[in-house]
Amino acid sequence: MKQLEDILKTSQPIPLNRKTVLNIAYSAIWIKDMTHPVLKSFDISNEQFNVLRILRGKKGSPANLQDIQDRMINKMSNTTRLVDKLILKGYVERFICEKNRRKVDIFITKDGLKLLKEIDPNINKTEDNVTSNLSVEELENLNYLLTKLRS
Repeated sequence: MKQLEDILKTSQPIPLNRKTVLNIAYSAIWIKDMTHPVLKSFDISNEQFNVLRILRGKKGSPANLQDIQDRMINKMSNTTRLVDKLILKGYVERFICEKNRRKVDIFITKDGLKLLKEIDPNINKTEDNVTSNLSVEELENLNYLLTKLRS
C-alpha cells in the first residue's frame, strides 16, 4: 500500500471521499493482481473464472447470456466472447433451442466443474492471504460498508 500513499501525497490535502474512491479502486486492482497468477496457471482469465462460477451456481440449470452478463463482476466483459473461449476449452456447452433459435442455454461441463474443483483451493489460499491482515470483525465491517456504499 506504500504506492497508494505515494500517489496520494500532494501539497494539498485530498478530500476524504476522493481518497476513499482511490483506495477502493487501487485495492480492487491489487486483489485482481493477486488472483491473476493463480488463474493463469490454469490457463483461465479472471472473467472466465467468474463465468464458470456463475454457471456452477446454477446447479445444473441452464443460463443464458443475459443471466451471465447480469451476474458478472466486470459488467464491461464481452460475455459472448468469454463463453466462446470456454466452449473451445471444453468447460462450457451451448445449446440452441430448435423451436426458438433466439433461446440459447449455456451449461458448465464436467470438465468445467473439475477445473473449478482444482482452482478452488488455490483461490481460497490467495483470498486468505489477501485478507490476512484483517480480523473477522474488520472483515464483517468492511463487507457491510462496501455493500452500503453500493446501495
